[in-house]
Amino acid sequence: MPSNLSHCPAPAPFERSYLPGGKPAGSPASSWVGAASLAALFAAVALQACGGGDDSPAPAPAPAPAPTALTCDDSMKAAFKPDANTTVLLVKSFKKGDPLLLTGTATGSTPIAANDLCFVKLQVGPGNPGPASAPSTSAGIGIEVWLPTAANWNTRIHNLGGGGWAGGNHLSLTAFGSVGAAATAGTEGSVVGTTDTGHSQSNGNWAMLPNGTINTALWTDFVSRSLLELAKKTKLLTAAYYLQPQKWAYWDGCSTGGRQGYVVAQNDPAQYDGYLTGAPAQNWTRLTGSQMHNFVVYQRDLNGVPLTTAQANLVNGAAVSACDMVNGQHLGYILDEATCKYDPTRDAAVLCSGTTSNGVTGTNATAACVTPVQAQAANKIWFGQTTDGSVPDPAADNGMSANIFGNHLWYGMTRGTNFSGLAGPANPFSIGPEQVALNFQNSYWASPAFVNATGNGQDGWKTLTYAQNADSAAQGLALQPYFGNLNTDNPDLSGIQKAGKKILTYQGTNDTLIPHGQGINYYTKVATAAGGFQQAQAFDRWFLIPGMGHCAGVGTVSGTSSPAATGNSVPLPKAGQLFTQLQNWVENGTAPSSITLTSADNSASGLLCPYPQKATYNGSGAINAASSYTCK
Repeated sequence: MPSNLSHCPAPAPFERSYLPGGKPAGSPASSWVGAASLAALFAAVALQACGGGDDSPAPAPAPAPAPTALTCDDSMKAAFKPDANTTVLLVKSFKKGDPLLLTGTATGSTPIAANDLCFVKLQVGPGNPGPASAPSTSAGIGIEVWLPTAANWNTRIHNLGGGGWAGGNHLSLTAFGSVGAAATAGTEGSVVGTTDTGHSQSNGNWAMLPNGTINTALWTDFVSRSLLELAKKTKLLTAAYYLQPQKWAYWDGCSTGGRQGYVVAQNDPAQYDGYLTGAPAQNWTRLTGSQMHNFVVYQRDLNGVPLTTAQANLVNGAAVSACDMVNGQHLGYILDEATCKYDPTRDAAVLCSGTTSNGVTGTNATAACVTPVQAQAANKIWFGQTTDGSVPDPAADNGMSANIFGNHLWYGMTRGTNFSGLAGPANPFSIGPEQVALNFQNSYWASPAFVNATGNGQDGWKTLTYAQNADSAAQGLALQPYFGNLNTDNPDLSGIQKAGKKILTYQGTNDTLIPHGQGINYYTKVATAAGGFQQAQAFDRWFLIPGMGHCAGVGTVSGTSSPAATGNSVPLPKAGQLFTQLQNWVENGTAPSSITLTSADNSASGLLCPYPQKATYNGSGAINAASSYTCK
């Protein structure tokens, strides 16, 4: 008699992303069956029970074995096998108060565990094979995860981004890749994951193969794959460790970490519920070209002699005092850089005595004075990269348009920004020359720290002309498919909108590394794709922070006639303040319509508004009080 399967129930639905595997109580870890295999086994048992060849009732299927939580010991190495490419390298338990060390003896500066934590290192292959000594050789992506105890877990994942080239010691058995993540896990109670993005180097020589060509495998790992693996593996490990999925998942990063957040938001938006993206290093090859532009100006216009710190502070301080006026008073930092058109070539107070520029004769007799050529060099740095080094009159174009046109290739540092910060003045941020070497596939252009079998870097960046720097930027754009689509500038965030996820982006208007003009450029394109700024603000809000530098701290110099710009006078975000705003938006539906910042000693406050709104003085009240402003 044929089988009658009409009474067989359909297999229970199986969610691969969250359901942890289980092992029968008392069975060894080596007998553990992964979630997918377990679900398949249950389905096979059910069908076998239903296919007995007669119409007699089938016996009830055996109950599924209850899953067992992973434990924080070496048994996890065999028990956690989410896929063939993933290996658990190390598991270590830390008690509250333990020194955070993998080897060695603690000292007075050794970080201490803020709470009980389980530390896990993962390796996700395949990496990139090659000679053992080559920077381009990689065993795979390194991931570190810090897990609070079940009692302390707040049901959230809070993954953190990297900076620069984002390499780390994540595959090392003797060193941490990001010990700072332990502080977040211990004090906040979240699961916290980080990644080395597929390499351990702090510079970019991993991106070039020994023969000088492009390491496409590691570019893909660096740009995107490592970020998606971090999100997925952290979720799987969380579910297996606590026997339940997280309730909320967040991304939190600045600079490279901001770019990392956007690459996930663009490619796999459902991975996180909320993205906190600071000063995102998008448009990477354009950005690095503009960073190099500053030093081409020094080399070509100033014979390789940069502005001294005193000279740079003078012209930037004069810009601050020319543009920081509110209600007839000097605020001490520029509220709206887009309106500042200060031109040192027309300022007698900064031009050296006896020199003449644009019909203005200089009156400054100090060593900090600038020549007309040096004053124009400042204008070029503020405007940003052009194809030939030319720069328009700031009165006509100060470089802050939301769109790039003509021979203007990218944005520069804003007026008032401290030139002596991370980007110089004597030497560029190392990523700039390294990206030139990678664009041209020739290590010559990088510094000697860039190591490759074809020859190490030779500081060739010092010989760059304006035309060569423009060619490098163009080459970087042409090579985007080989660089893993590094620029991360896709404005289509419809996936974020459809998935109901949220992005909160912040950036200082006096950022020394990543000009906020490029952020305005990108967000304007996001708004256009979404149908307008109001539509974009439903899922992505950008906040520009006047006076702030790269990711944190004061980035503006003090004005020549203004109050000193310090942490006590420039309102800046407090630790965790912006993340709390994002959480409130994600978990409670309260979108931040404005954010109030205070200075370190709370003597001054400022109002942040979601772009394109700006903090507008009400006409009365203290100019350094947020209550005196409205978002308009």
